[in-house]
Amino acid sequence: MGEGVMTGQERRVLALACAGTFVVIMDATIVSVALPDIRSGLGFSAALLPWVVNAFTLAFAGFLLLGGRLSDVFGQRRVFVAGMGLFTVARLVCGFVGSPELLLAARAVQGFGGALLVPVTLSLLITTFTVPKRRTRALGLWSAVGAAGATAGPVIGGLLTQWAGWRWVFFISVPIGVVTVAAALSVLPPRERPAVRARLDLAGAGMSTAGLVGVVYAVMRSSAVGWTSPEVLGSLGGGLVLLAVFVVHQGRWARAPLVALSVLRLRTVSSGNVVMLLLGLGFFASPVLLSLYLQDVHGYAPLRAGLGYLPVGLAMFVGAQVAGPLTVRLGARRAAVLCCLVGALGCFAMTALIGADSSYAVSVVVPGAVFGFGTAAAFTPITVAATGGVPPEQGGLAAGLLNTVRQTSGAIGLAVLTTLSAAAARSWAEDHPHSGGSQAPHALAHGYTVAFAVSSAWIAAAALVAALTMPRPPSGSTPAPPAAPPSSRGAGATGQDTDAAAAAERA
Repeated sequence: MGEGVMTGQERRVLALACAGTFVVIMDATIVSVALPDIRSGLGFSAALLPWVVNAFTLAFAGFLLLGGRLSDVFGQRRVFVAGMGLFTVARLVCGFVGSPELLLAARAVQGFGGALLVPVTLSLLITTFTVPKRRTRALGLWSAVGAAGATAGPVIGGLLTQWAGWRWVFFISVPIGVVTVAAALSVLPPRERPAVRARLDLAGAGMSTAGLVGVVYAVMRSSAVGWTSPEVLGSLGGGLVLLAVFVVHQGRWARAPLVALSVLRLRTVSSGNVVMLLLGLGFFASPVLLSLYLQDVHGYAPLRAGLGYLPVGLAMFVGAQVAGPLTVRLGARRAAVLCCLVGALGCFAMTALIGADSSYAVSVVVPGAVFGFGTAAAFTPITVAATGGVPPEQGGLAAGLLNTVRQTSGAIGLAVLTTLSAAAARSWAEDHPHSGGSQAPHALAHGYTVAFAVSSAWIAAAALVAALTMPRPPSGSTPAPPAAPPSSRGAGATGQDTDAAAAAERA
C-alpha cells in the first residue's frame, strides 16, 4: 500500500477522532446562540446566565492535563468511550433539565467529559498513523472537521433555537455520541494489561486542576468585574501559586509525575507550545469580535451575524485541508511560519478596513477569509511539531498539554481583547464628545480596530517565534513530522469555548 493511501483501520480511527472533535467544538458556538432563550425558558438571572458557558469551560480547561494522562494510564479505548459517554449523557440531561442548577451541573459534567475526549482524539491519530505523510494528512482532515464544527455551530444553533426550541441545541449531537461510542467499542482494540500498573499522580492532578480553574476563572470574571477586583486578583494569584507548586512537585516529589518535565525539554514540544500560546491569544477571540462588530456596529441580528461568519469559517475549512500537504512539502517549521504570516496579514487587513461606514464584503469577507485560511492552516504544523519525538506512552500527556495551552490562551486572549476594545471605545468617545458615547457605532468600531491590531501582532509574533525556535528538518530529509507518538488539537478544538463565554456575558 502506498505511503499516501490510508488503511481501513486508519480511516475508521480518523472518523472516530473527527466525530469526537466535531461535537466538542460545535458545542461552544451552538450553545452561545441559544443563551437568550435558555434564560427565558429556565428563569436564569443575568448574573447566572454566563455560567451556562463558564461551568463547561472551567471543567474542560481544568481537567485537560488529567484527561491526557488518563489515556496514557488506562488506554485510549477506555478513555475515549468514557469521555464520549459522559459528554453525550450530560448533553441529553441538559436537554431535559427544568432548573438552572441542574443545567449548570450537567454542563460541568459535560466539560469533564470533553476534557477526557479531546486529548485522546489526537493521541489516537498520532499513534495510529505511523507513516508521516498519512499522519500529517489525517491531522489536516481532523483540523478541517474542527473548523467545520466551529462554523456550523452558530448557524445550526440559530436554526434549531428559532424553529424547534433551545433544548434541541443539546439533543442534536446525542445520536452522534451514541453511534461513536458503539463504533469505538468495535474499532479500537482493548489495551493489553501492562506487567506493572502505572501510577496516577492524584496530588499533582488536584493541584493542576485547581490551579488552572483559578486562572481561567479569573480571566473569565475580569471582563465583568475588572482586573483589579479582589475576586479576580485572589483567584489569579491562588491559581498561579498552585501551578508553581505543581511544577515543583512534578520535578522533585512526584513518583509518577502527571507531567514528565523531560517532555518539555524536547525542543519540538516546547517551541510548538509557545507558538500555540501566541497563536491562541490572537486567534480564538476572532469569532466573538467579528460577531460583536457585525451586531454592534452594523446592527446585524445574532443569526445574521452567525451567517456573516460563514465565509471566514469556509476559509478555515479550506486552510485546514491544505495544511497537511503543505506541512509534508515544507516541513512543520516553514509551514507554521508561512501560515501564521498569512493569518497575521488577514487580521491586519481587518484592522485597517473595519469601520462604521465599511461594507461587509470589504471589512469582513475578503480580509476575514485570508485570516481564517492562514490561522486554521497553522494549527496542523504546530500540532505536528508539538507532538514530535514524544514517546508513545506519553502521547496523551502531550495532547493534554497542548490542549491546555490552547484553551488557556484562548480564554486570556478573549478577556484581554474585549477589555481593550471597551477601553478604546471609551477613550474615542471622550475625544469626540458629540459622537454619541462609547456605544456609538464609530466608537465601537474604533474599539474593535484596536482589538484586531493586537490580535495581528500576537499572530505575527507566533510566526517570528516559530521561525526562531522550531527545529529545522534534518538536511537531506523530506520535511515531515517525526514518526513517533501523540498529542492535541488543531484548528477548531476548543478555544471556541471562550468564544461562547463572551457571548454569554453579552446575553
